[in-house]
Amino acid sequence: MDSELVKNRRAFYDYFIEDTFEAGIALLGSEVKSLKNHGGGLVDAYVTVKRGELWLIASSIAPYKMGSASYNHEERRERKLLMHKQEIEKLQRKVKEKGFTLIPLSFYLKKGRVKVKIAIAKGKKSYDKRKAIQAKEDKRSMERARQES
Repeated sequence: MDSELVKNRRAFYDYFIEDTFEAGIALLGSEVKSLKNHGGGLVDAYVTVKRGELWLIASSIAPYKMGSASYNHEERRERKLLMHKQEIEKLQRKVKEKGFTLIPLSFYLKKGRVKVKIAIAKGKKSYDKRKAIQAKEDKRSMERARQES
């Protein structure tokens, strides 16, 4: 059973999600403990390919409260993502297409290991966001009307 530790809610508002992938992540012990206490954030984070490796950039994992100053980690360091070479090459080809980017959707536990769900996504324009908000409000009002009757 997978348990979600941190979720990037903003991603579904700002992007059209095309496809999702699972990646491992190289973390320090204090980072894992902090994530298990829900001390992370993915709001401005993104994934990039450097020298054939995936890197998670600008994600935030709060320092572990019970850790000492010498055994703690940097909050916003670059973290290496672990995937097979063929998968990384596939992602790299897709990102080279116009408008696509790699974004992290969530950190979660799977068999005791921290995994990252990443997505190939395309940015939404402001009118797309307005349409999404309108559709959500319409759905909500229909639900209310159905419950009242």
